[in-house]
Amino acid sequence: MKIVITGDTHIPGKGNKLPVRLTTECRDANLIIHTGDFRSPAVLDELEQYAEVRAVFGNIDGEDIRARVPMRQLFEAGGLRIGLVHGHGEKKTTEQRAVETFAEDEVDVIIFGHSHIPIVKYFKGLLLLNPGSPTDKRKLPYYSFIVMTIDEEVQAEVVLFGDKS
Repeated sequence: MKIVITGDTHIPGKGNKLPVRLTTECRDANLIIHTGDFRSPAVLDELEQYAEVRAVFGNIDGEDIRARVPMRQLFEAGGLRIGLVHGHGEKKTTEQRAVETFAEDEVDVIIFGHSHIPIVKYFKGLLLLNPGSPTDKRKLPYYSFIVMTIDEEVQAEVVLFGDKS
């Protein structure tokens, strides 16, 4: 199973379209996960053309997005129980808020966004993933997203790229 994980696309604003590097990976994905901050429902519409999409809304998303996706999701993919949340809020780090969101749930993976900082790491037995952003790298040198494959092994790789066109 191939899962493409992205988020914090901020379109329009930080870009006018999804980068080719991202959409190329989406073409043969079995599932696409978006961590919120779409800004426009057109981004969700486009991703749905490639594969099934699991998504949550972020702090900048309006009612048009909030009517279509929840604030948090729990689902199974490839035998893994996944918790998905944007991660915005007050106090603590984005990562801490994401982990606390699923403290009462049995999950194998927590996927979150908001910080625009790509992360692939384990914390207390949980795989934590943040794809960063394919359109708004902020002070980082590269744009990013994650490709996760699940078969006999679970692999999650941050894809770093320099051209967001």
